[in-house]
Amino acid sequence: MSLRVAVIDYQGGNLASAARGLELAAVHRQIPVDVQITSCPDDVRRADKIVLPGQGAFADCAAGLANVDGLKASLLEQVAAGTPFLGICVGMQLMAERGLEHGITPGFGWVHGDIAKMDVGSAKLPHMGWNELRFEPGSHQLLEGLKPDDHAYFVHSYALTNGLPDETIATTDYTKDIVAMVAKNNMAGTQFHVEKSQAVGLQILGNFLSWSP
Repeated sequence: MSLRVAVIDYQGGNLASAARGLELAAVHRQIPVDVQITSCPDDVRRADKIVLPGQGAFADCAAGLANVDGLKASLLEQVAAGTPFLGICVGMQLMAERGLEHGITPGFGWVHGDIAKMDVGSAKLPHMGWNELRFEPGSHQLLEGLKPDDHAYFVHSYALTNGLPDETIATTDYTKDIVAMVAKNNMAGTQFHVEKSQAVGLQILGNFLSWSP
């Protein structure tokens, strides 16, 4: 039986590339999958894994998700029931308590902290391009097969602030430590775009497909 993976469609962007990345990772791992881009709450309820991509502003993505009847409720319900979840870029940011872009917007509250504009001094925003991942080898299943200083592709001006160390599994350096990956129970997220991060991204997506939290 194929693993059912729901890529949630709320007009948040990067849907096709995220779905393609999951399919490629599944081929590499020889995992039969049925990857579905969907905005249907019932599809989310039937899924074995849930992926929430996102790009743009926190408030816009939060509104887009809330505007699809029943979609946010089905997402929250399934993740609370233990379905493994992966948020990508703004999808990860929505896991936090609040977003501070264009006012204050509530997040899911799954991980501690706010999404705030990065304080990087004279460095340019957005933080764009390839940057290294810093993590403790063996610290989390999603990082298996990776080496510290492997590079991932980032595009963002806002990041998680005041997060908890035990919910942060990888950081990157952009004038200071920036949260790159979070994980808590069956929930995980990447600030970087796994679907644009080539071999590193495919490894993480494959790890997610194999993940049994």
